[in-house]
Amino acid sequence: MSTPSLPVSQSQGTRTLSSVSVSGFTRLCKGLALVLVAAHLVLNFFPSAITYVALIPARTIPFAWNLITAGYVEQTVHGVVISIVCLLFIGKLLEPVWGPREFLKFIFIVNTLTSVCIFITAIALYYITRQEIYLYTPLSGFHGVISGFLVSIKQIIPDQEIPFLKIKMKWLASISLLCCIALSFWIIEATTYLPTVIFGTYMSWIYLRYWQKKPETKLKGDPSEDFAFSTFFPEFLRPVIDPIASIFHRLLCGRSDASDDAEDYSVGSEPLPGSDPIEASRRRERGARALEERLANERLATSRSAGELHTSAAGNV
Repeated sequence: MSTPSLPVSQSQGTRTLSSVSVSGFTRLCKGLALVLVAAHLVLNFFPSAITYVALIPARTIPFAWNLITAGYVEQTVHGVVISIVCLLFIGKLLEPVWGPREFLKFIFIVNTLTSVCIFITAIALYYITRQEIYLYTPLSGFHGVISGFLVSIKQIIPDQEIPFLKIKMKWLASISLLCCIALSFWIIEATTYLPTVIFGTYMSWIYLRYWQKKPETKLKGDPSEDFAFSTFFPEFLRPVIDPIASIFHRLLCGRSDASDDAEDYSVGSEPLPGSDPIEASRRRERGARALEERLANERLATSRSAGELHTSAAGNV
């Protein structure tokens, strides 16, 4: 009696998650990891450098470059370790699907937009409260991009489960955000991370939802219902979230009515590829297939290397 087979995307994604090995990290991820380590070491040896590389809202106007550099500066050792581990393992999943150029572009855009949002929020809070702590607290860290990575995983392999935890990948971004909010009530240090995590999550969703180019469809974004903003929340909250999300949709994305969406994603009465759930499912299957092929190549290279070593050892004997 044969056992029922899993759908293509689910079976491939399950094997992908269970087969991720420590080896095979991409060169780009390794290079970015070195940047994080180097930036942290610079702060250790030259503490005054934080004034020039971290985001300090009161000094951002003359030092505007800190909107970019702040995202690559971790001020604590555990922050460096967590960021590097997440970068290497999640990057190993995302970069084969997007390619190095798009992967680096995603990091740069999410990091910069997150810093801009934090700067604007800090200035607004200062004018509301008149507390200078909002202007002179150094803010930095890669955790905004890490939050964006979790949103990307929700888009590519949403229905796959984390081994041993039995949690679907689509909930990682929501769980991470919820944990940061909860910790901020008990740990003062967590409050400095919270704005970066919130804006990193939202800005990455904005980019993936509306701006990321899709070479296979010649369109931008992911308009599928499975990636709507309300899907980050439990189903019973979605009737409340959808009206709020529609307001931000119009304000931030410049789409005031449904006719704009029809113009962007349809020709006449027929939807273009990428604007329906079927195309979104196919895109996830292609992502899972690309990851599976990469892992298969790694296993083949490993087996060949082992075979060569065995042959060499036999020859020496």
